[in-house]
Amino acid sequence: MGKLKNKFGLLVASVLLLGAVVAFNTPADKYFEITKNLDIFATLYKEVNTYYVDEVDPNQLIKTGINAMLESLDPYTNYIPEDDIEDYRTMTTGQYGGIGALIGTRNGKNMIIMPYEGFPAHDSGLRIGDEIISVDGIDVKEKAYTDISKLLRGQANSKLNIAVKRYGAPELIQVEMTREKITIDNVQYYGMVEDDIGYIKLSDFTTNAGKEVKNALVELKEQGANKLILDLRGNPGGLLNEAVNVSNIFIPKGSEVVSTKGKMTDWNKTYKALNPAVDTEMPLAILTSSSSASASEIVAGVVQDYDRGVLVGQKTFGKGLVQATRPLTYNSQLKVTTAKYYIPSGRCIQAIDYSHRNDDGSVGKVPDTLKVAFKTRNGRTVYDGGGVDPDVTVDLEYLAPIAVSLVNKGLIFDYATEYYYTHPTIAASREFQLTDDEYQQFVTWLKDKDYDYTTRVENSIDDLIKMAKKEKYFEDIDEQIQSLKMKVQHNKETDLQKFKSDIKQILEEEISSRYYLRKGVVETSFSSDETIRSAVEVLNDGARYGEVLQGS
Repeated sequence: MGKLKNKFGLLVASVLLLGAVVAFNTPADKYFEITKNLDIFATLYKEVNTYYVDEVDPNQLIKTGINAMLESLDPYTNYIPEDDIEDYRTMTTGQYGGIGALIGTRNGKNMIIMPYEGFPAHDSGLRIGDEIISVDGIDVKEKAYTDISKLLRGQANSKLNIAVKRYGAPELIQVEMTREKITIDNVQYYGMVEDDIGYIKLSDFTTNAGKEVKNALVELKEQGANKLILDLRGNPGGLLNEAVNVSNIFIPKGSEVVSTKGKMTDWNKTYKALNPAVDTEMPLAILTSSSSASASEIVAGVVQDYDRGVLVGQKTFGKGLVQATRPLTYNSQLKVTTAKYYIPSGRCIQAIDYSHRNDDGSVGKVPDTLKVAFKTRNGRTVYDGGGVDPDVTVDLEYLAPIAVSLVNKGLIFDYATEYYYTHPTIAASREFQLTDDEYQQFVTWLKDKDYDYTTRVENSIDDLIKMAKKEKYFEDIDEQIQSLKMKVQHNKETDLQKFKSDIKQILEEEISSRYYLRKGVVETSFSSDETIRSAVEVLNDGARYGEVLQGS
C-alpha cells in the first residue's frame, strides 16, 4: 500500500507539473493544459478509489500527491492542511496555548528538557529531568514526545494534570496547572560578556523580534555596553519584516535593507529602514554558523554590505528565497516560494538552484565559476550564490566521538540531574566550573554505564580491510593493518582523560542549566566558546576591527 501511494504521488506530481514544462504559444494553450491535467488527475483518483484492492484513505492519498508535487519545486513550498494550521501559526508567531516547556526524549524516556521562566511549567515546580508519566490520566510512557506536546497544548485557561517521576522521589508527583497563552521569546538571552561588551542571542524571527532586540540593546547600553555581539548561530530565520526591523536597529532610517523579485510583479518590492536606528556607530560583531538561514542571512548580509560590523563564525546556510502563504479551501493553506531576495550590494545568497534539476531530479549548489562578485560600501569584494561568508572565520570545533556518545546516550543529561539533587547550590553560571575531583566522580559514575562508540578512524580501517579483501591485497598488508588498528583502537578510560576539557565543558553547561535554565547554558559557555572569544578579540582590537571593515 505504501509503495502504491508513493508511486501514485509521483504520478500526480508528473501530471500536475506537465503544464509547467510545456512551451505554450498562448495563454489559452496553457489554461487548456491545466484543465486537461486536472481532469486526468480527478478521473485517475476516482478510478483508484473505486477499484484499488484495499480501502484508500482519501485525505492521505491526496496529501501524498500534493506533497510529491511540491517536493519537486523546493523544500520551502509546503501544503498546510487544516490539522496543521495551529503548528504553523506557532512557528510564525511564537505563540501557543500550553504550559511553556520544551520536552524531549532521553534514554527512551519522555522528559522535561527546559521549562521557560514565568510560565505554568516553571511556576508549578516542574524541573529539568522530570519524566512525564501521564497527562490528564493518559499514560504517555510509550508515546512519542511530539504526541505528548499535542496533549500539553490547548486553550488558554484550561486545566490539566501531569504525573511525573522525579529523581530521588519515591512516588509519582502530581502537578496540576492551568494552560496559558505562551509567547516564545526571540531573544533567548542578553547580558554582558565583558564590562563593555554586550551580548544578544537571537534564536528566531517571529513577531516582535525587532522590538525584543531593540529593548535588549537599549538596556545593555544602560549597563555600560559600547560594543555588541549579536549571535545568529543556529537561527533558521522567519518573518521578512522582522529581518528588516532587526537590521533597522543598526542602519540609518531610509537605508535599503532587502529587495524581492519574483514572477509576479506584485512581489517585486524594496524594503527600507523605516525608523531611526538605535545605534549606527558602536562596534558590532555578528556570529554566524552553517545553520544561520533566511532572515538571519538578511541581517548578516546587510551588516556586511554596509560595513556596519564584522561577521564572525562560519559561512551561512544560503537561503535567498521568500515565501508567502496563500489561503486554500477548507481552511488549508499553501506556503509558496514567491520571490528571491537581494541584499543592498545587489547579491542573492541562494546557494542551491532548484529551478534547474539534474536528470535524476537532484539539485546542486551554485558552482564557484558562476558566482558573481559584488562590492560592499567600503569596496570590499563579496559574492552571491553561496550564503554569506564571515569576515573572521572560526572553524567549527570537532567534537570527540566519546563526547558525542555521552551526549547521545543521555549520560551527561542524567548525571547533571543527579548532580543537581545532591548539590543544593553552585557558583554563579559565569564562574561555575567542575573541579578535577568532581570530574573524576563523573568518570567513576560511568564505570557501569554503556557508552561504547566507534571512531571515524576505526571505521575507515574497517572499510580498508573490506576493500583490501575484495581486491585481494589483504594478505600483503595484513600485518601493517593490524599494527595500525592496535595504535588507533580507542580506549574509553583513556579518552575520558584525553578529551577531558571537551566533556567537562558540556557537562558544566548541562549542570548549570539545572540551576539557571537557559541563562545558565549561555553564560557557562562564555569562557570556552571559540566564536564568542574571537568576536571579543576583534571588538577589543580597534585597529583590527577597522582593517576588517576596510578590507585591508
